[in-house]
Amino acid sequence: MEIEGQIVVVTGAASGIGKALAAAFAAAGAKSVICADLNLTGAEETASQIGGIAIKADVSKEDDIAALIDRTETEVGPIGIFCSNAGILSIGGPETDNDIWQGMWEVNVMSHIWAARHVVPRMIERGGGYLLNTASAAGLLNQVGSMAYGVTKHAAVGAAEWLAFTYRDQGIGVSLLCPQAVRSEMTRGHEDGVASQDGLLEAEPVAEACLQAIRDETFLILPHAEVLGYMRNKTDNYDRWLGGMRKLNRFYGAAMTGTPK
Repeated sequence: MEIEGQIVVVTGAASGIGKALAAAFAAAGAKSVICADLNLTGAEETASQIGGIAIKADVSKEDDIAALIDRTETEVGPIGIFCSNAGILSIGGPETDNDIWQGMWEVNVMSHIWAARHVVPRMIERGGGYLLNTASAAGLLNQVGSMAYGVTKHAAVGAAEWLAFTYRDQGIGVSLLCPQAVRSEMTRGHEDGVASQDGLLEAEPVAEACLQAIRDETFLILPHAEVLGYMRNKTDNYDRWLGGMRKLNRFYGAAMTGTPK
């Protein structure tokens, strides 16, 4: 898909990957970049740097996502690319509080579904559009130390797959971003964590990889090339892969949760 001239919405645009995406789209010639975030001050800072438009939106609320899409299409124009990028992380296992589970489900999964619910019909009506959904390598593998993150990111991967094979014949392209650690507010304080063992990437090259995937209409975006090998190891021998994850958990799980090794 051609990026130049498109109206692009990016959620989680106040920092990290979202901020880098907004800047990359602007540099690539997007007609307008809508910088959406719960942190309006941060979104305004991003927008001011790229000549974009800041809108406050809490992606854990369907009404906010619907309003974001409606306002953009009413005041700016038809959305060509919607980047459902915002995500959250919490440490813990099944004992994690129900409210935290629910919040992570809403942000990491339902925000993608709500965005599709409200923007895809509009895109189909005018002949096509593009969705970029940010998940994580945790959605393909798993996440030591955070059950809720691993589970919700798996669901996000499944949602993107479904959107891709269901709507492609109606002109909707889908790309799915699955990085390991990227320098952001989420990784602050965890720079030496398990997700960083193949390198802590800067957000800018990750954003550029996303734009190239949109141009090429490639589904899976793996900024950490090692992830593909881990996926193959997982499907080749699940028990051996689980053994490797146990080894990682013995060290990193204890470090994250503060439990004895």
